Amino acid sequence: MTGTGEEQGRAGPPLWWARRRDAVGDAALGAVSAAECAWEGIRFSEEAGIPVAAGVLFGVVVGATLVLRRRWPIAVVLVGIAVAPAEMGFLLSVAGMYTLASSEVPRRIIAALASMSLVATFVVMYVKTRGDVEADPTLVLALSVFVAVALTVPPMLLGLYIGARRRLMESLQERADSLERELSLLADRAEERAEWARTEERTRIAREMHDVVAHRVSLMVVHAAALEAVAVKDPARAAKNAALVGDMGRQALTELREMLGVLRAAPKPVAAVAAAGSVEAVVRVVPAAVAAGAEDGPSLAELEALVGQSRAAGMAVEVVVHGAGGGGGYAAEVEQTAYRVVQEALTNCHKHAPGARVVVRLAHREGEVAMQVENGPSEGPVAGVGLPSGGNGLVGMRERVLGLGGVFVSGPTDAGGFRVSAVLPVR
Repeated sequence: MTGTGEEQGRAGPPLWWARRRDAVGDAALGAVSAAECAWEGIRFSEEAGIPVAAGVLFGVVVGATLVLRRRWPIAVVLVGIAVAPAEMGFLLSVAGMYTLASSEVPRRIIAALASMSLVATFVVMYVKTRGDVEADPTLVLALSVFVAVALTVPPMLLGLYIGARRRLMESLQERADSLERELSLLADRAEERAEWARTEERTRIAREMHDVVAHRVSLMVVHAAALEAVAVKDPARAAKNAALVGDMGRQALTELREMLGVLRAAPKPVAAVAAAGSVEAVVRVVPAAVAAGAEDGPSLAELEALVGQSRAAGMAVEVVVHGAGGGGGYAAEVEQTAYRVVQEALTNCHKHAPGARVVVRLAHREGEVAMQVENGPSEGPVAGVGLPSGGNGLVGMRERVLGLGGVFVSGPTDAGGFRVSAVLPVR
């Protein structure tokens, strides 16, 4: 142990005292009690016919037991009751009864010892007063009762009050500590939820960027490849493809501007809700932002135009619609999700199945809308025009559909093609 550790060890409270000043106070109180009992021991030695030194020593030992009042309050009270016939230990009895009442000793024990102390004080006072003063027995009895009650009840009541107050303060402190721990736990959970909200928002942004850019740029690459192939042989077709590339680029820029506008506007409700101090509301901002972006996004009414762009790029696409619905008849997020699923599926057809025949099926049912994009085997080279693939298309479609409580299935067909199917609840 270092010197600092030794100093800290010496600075700590000794034995059973919680604080050093409690130990000093009890030592001083014990010294005063020992002095009192030593003085009373002189008279006791004369009455008992024993040496004065023995009486003084007995008084010192009895009075010094008050030092133990915090550790063994019952023993101190019993000593006070035992020496009551010797007419010594006034401070010992009063302080011992107060300490006993303020301690954690069961109430039945406190009541029993208080009764014993009351009876002992009454008997001693009655015998002493009756023998020393010739007075009316009723007056002696009343005086004895008064002294016994005055020396027993006030210390006990004060001790009970101080003990109850101490326990109340300890309970309040425990509750404050518990509340502090709960607040710390809530802060940690709030940070976790905020991190989850940020992750969800980043995922949504990445998904939107992928859907907006991948389809348009894929069509631009397809048209650019066709333009390169027919530039010399068919200038008219080359000019048409060049115009289509320009249209695709402008559409991609327009969609990017719309999405960036939504992203710039989204932090405003987040900041307002965060200022209000509601963690749950901050988490709810994410789907609210998605819905806000969906209001200005594409819908099923634009599906024919989407298919027309793929046809213009040379893809054979057939559209089959069952039932009546769509055309803005669904919620904005449902319309946008259905559109994005078909869009991304067509993009994958351009990437992985050039020249294949594609069938787009849309079914409006009661309470749900279903879509399916199926392509046959590719009639061209698998590499196509060299479109890169990051493997995020199917993941993004699945996240969109599952986020609205729908069902998403994708996989190869027996004919050698690929099928993407999704079902979305409309409510």
